[in-house]
Amino acid sequence: MRIIRKVQDLRAALEGAEVGFVPTMGYLHEGHLSLVRRAREENGTVVVSVFVNPLQFGPNEDYQRYPRDLERDARLARAAGADLLFAPEVAEVYPEGFATRVVLTGGLVERWEGAHRPGHFDGVATVVAKLFNMVRPRRAYFGEKDYQQLQVIRRLVRDLNFPVEVVGVPTVREPDGLALSSRNVYLTPERRAQATVLYRALVAARRVAEAGGTVQEALAAGERVLAEVPEFQPDYFAIVHPETLEPLEAWVPGARGIGAGRFPEVRLIDNLEVYPR
Repeated sequence: MRIIRKVQDLRAALEGAEVGFVPTMGYLHEGHLSLVRRAREENGTVVVSVFVNPLQFGPNEDYQRYPRDLERDARLARAAGADLLFAPEVAEVYPEGFATRVVLTGGLVERWEGAHRPGHFDGVATVVAKLFNMVRPRRAYFGEKDYQQLQVIRRLVRDLNFPVEVVGVPTVREPDGLALSSRNVYLTPERRAQATVLYRALVAARRVAEAGGTVQEALAAGERVLAEVPEFQPDYFAIVHPETLEPLEAWVPGARGIGAGRFPEVRLIDNLEVYPR
């Protein structure tokens, strides 16, 4: 596996290749590696990028302390089947004088994560658009764990006519249900024991849905579970349309339960399909 840091070297290395692309911010875990293995199955060449994107962090967020370990990332990416690791410096992605951003509008980006992290999705869309232009992939792989981000990227590809197939891959979880995240390293042992509360709330909502309950009853069941851990402060907990992320009053196929919230040390985000099968 090659490690490349410059766009011109990347393009030379990938000329003529059918590329499966896994963009990451590094500190890889099994969730990322499931994307790499899926890309390996479906493409001739697999590229993983590692870039902690400053544009998607707010002024009080964890850009400076976000975990970084490129040597470890390279080892894991290689073992999962990557052919190339693209690890550019910030100045390579945003050179001096950089003055162009992708700005998204509408309900898809204005609620949920968009409301709690203003400008976040503009930063995501800008870097993803740049990475797509740098790597020129046939397919790009994203985890369903960041479900709103996945829908935003699908909208970006549709609206800007990128010739890229966006592939969503199911969330990878710990045995107790906690969704894997690079930020889980911030959890103290006490918080780690409490951190399943968001997943358990989503499961409670799903059980009510599957038993024939209404959307409102499913939400109430999840909110009761969230209240069991007062140290966890929810930002939102909702059942939404699977594509538009509009809050639902009645069930639609594929309805998604989404939630996010904070402990003092870390913010958690998760989602599940919540639908009366």
